[in-house]
Amino acid sequence: MALSDMLAAVEETGLAAFVRENPYAFPGLEAAHVIAIMLVVGSIAFLDLRLIGLSSRSHAVTKVSNEVLPWTWVAFLVAVITGGALFTGQAGAYASNLQFQLKMALMLAAGANMLVFHLFAWRGVRRWNTAVATPPAAKIAGLLSLAFWIGVVICGRWVGWTVSASPF
Repeated sequence: MALSDMLAAVEETGLAAFVRENPYAFPGLEAAHVIAIMLVVGSIAFLDLRLIGLSSRSHAVTKVSNEVLPWTWVAFLVAVITGGALFTGQAGAYASNLQFQLKMALMLAAGANMLVFHLFAWRGVRRWNTAVATPPAAKIAGLLSLAFWIGVVICGRWVGWTVSASPF
C-alpha cells in the first residue's frame, strides 16, 4: 500500500471525520495539544537549564530530573494523543507539509539527543550530580535539547500558518 493510500485511509476514519465535522473537536484538541507541548517544553527546559548551569544549581541534577521528568512524560503522552488526533483530519496535508516534517525531524533529533545523553553522560551522573558545573557533554546535551524543542514549537506554530488545519 502506498503512503498516499495509507494517509487517505487515515482521513476516512471515524476519528478524522469527528475532528473535521465537530465544531469543538479541532479547537479543543488543539488547545489541549498546545498546553501539553507547553508543559513538555517547560519541564524539559527546567532540566536543561540545570544541565547548562543557568538555574537550580543548588539542586542535584537527579533531584531535578526525578521531580520534572514524570510530568514531562505525561504531557508528552497527551501531546502525542492530541497531535495524532489532529493529524487524522488532514493526514495528507500534514504529511506533505515541510514545516510539519521539520517538526517531526526535530522531535526525533531531541529523542536521539536524550538517548545519547542517557547512554553516555548520564552514566557518570553520580560524579557531577551535585556539582554546580556539569561536564561539557551534559551542557551540550542541554543546549541541543533546548534548541531542538524551541525548533519544535516554532515549526508547530508555522504549521498552523501553512496548512489550513481548521475546517472553519
